[in-house]
Amino acid sequence: MQLPQKLLESLKDIEGFDKEAFEGVHESGEQVTSVRINPLKLAMGNRQFAKSDLIHHSPFTIHNTVPWSQYGYYLSQRPSFTFDPLFHAGCYYVQEASSMFLEQALQQTVDLTRSLKILDLAAAPGGKSTHIQSLISKNSLLVANEVIRSRSNILKDNIIKWGCDNVVVTNNDPRDFARLENYFDVIIVDAPCSGSGLFRRDEEAIGEWSENNVQLCSQRQQRIIADVWPALKKDGVLIYSTCSYSKEENEDIIQWMNEEFSIFNVQFSIEKSWNVVASPEGYRFWPDKLKGEGFFMACVKKLDGEDEDEITARKKIELLSKKEAQIAKGWVKETDHEFLNLGAGVYAVPKKLLTDVNILSGSLRVLYFGTLIGELVRDKLIPAHALAMSPLIADGIEKVELSYDQSIAYLKKKELNVDTGKGWKLVSYKNYPLGWINVLSNRINNYYPKELRILKDI
Repeated sequence: MQLPQKLLESLKDIEGFDKEAFEGVHESGEQVTSVRINPLKLAMGNRQFAKSDLIHHSPFTIHNTVPWSQYGYYLSQRPSFTFDPLFHAGCYYVQEASSMFLEQALQQTVDLTRSLKILDLAAAPGGKSTHIQSLISKNSLLVANEVIRSRSNILKDNIIKWGCDNVVVTNNDPRDFARLENYFDVIIVDAPCSGSGLFRRDEEAIGEWSENNVQLCSQRQQRIIADVWPALKKDGVLIYSTCSYSKEENEDIIQWMNEEFSIFNVQFSIEKSWNVVASPEGYRFWPDKLKGEGFFMACVKKLDGEDEDEITARKKIELLSKKEAQIAKGWVKETDHEFLNLGAGVYAVPKKLLTDVNILSGSLRVLYFGTLIGELVRDKLIPAHALAMSPLIADGIEKVELSYDQSIAYLKKKELNVDTGKGWKLVSYKNYPLGWINVLSNRINNYYPKELRILKDI
């Protein structure tokens, strides 16, 4: 692996940089694989919260824990996640270990037991958003945004698979959030960058790196922060991160913020054994010092502005009629939710978040919110895949447990042959739901979403 000499020269005066060790770890070919488990899924089906339950059923071997995350694990080798039904059930997310440091940033800067409004500004494919959702209270609201439409659909799919109902997925430019002045308690900006921190995972990124691209990224990062800054309320927290080594995209951005805005740079308490390198501006992850890729994170508190403004919803999403709501309630547990009718879809939203969902729907391009329960057709509900992934699903819904081979066939959207009665059934693997089948008199219809199906062969 031939690293750009211009990059190496630019790093020589940065705290923690060891040229020989840095080059050595890139030449070693070592790959670090880590996963983060989903506590929401482990709690489904009246299970006791037990990490060992998921680990026991998974096809990988746990090597160690990610020290800065309660849910993160290193794997001894990278398996084929595509052919693990628990991956498709949303039981875990494959995520780079360094980026899990977001957990420390949130735990050490805000009270996660409060009802918070959080924006993940550049959220696709969903690693940080699913992580945030696992940490916040059930009465908190997470807005997971992605500016690129094709990537926002991937984000939506991962949010659905995670099984949560307090997330709104949006597809907006950062400047659009200025309409929501003083609205968010926390904004996470995982900024688009030159990508040098990912050279070990993607050698093609080396050929795309240049000093000019670093400068262009730095300018874009400043614009993104300036555009979204009005949406952060007074004493709110902005968490900034990149997967770049370049000072222009990291420490220099925080110094620019100090010049442009009234902020306080927040410092974290970190364990020495983590080998994370701290500076006045933020925290660096060097791959020769720890098990993770190149990463930078910083956190600032906004000192000016106002507390949350009174924002009036421009429109309200239609509630289901009592008759329609009664049909929908037959599919979900007794919960404190409202049922909304948007297009052909029936959505369940926590009552405490209903006002916010209406505000966001009137101000942004909203792609998804709450939990899609299904579609009402002639006084009957056709259940949605999102309901199968959700802990909201009623206990009385009949399950059909599949073997491993049957699960893979289902996930490939092939025909199934199972011995069960007629009607809608929830299919599961190791008691973790995978989706729906509808058993008719002469066949079984597989309702796994076509766009999610496995296309490869083992």
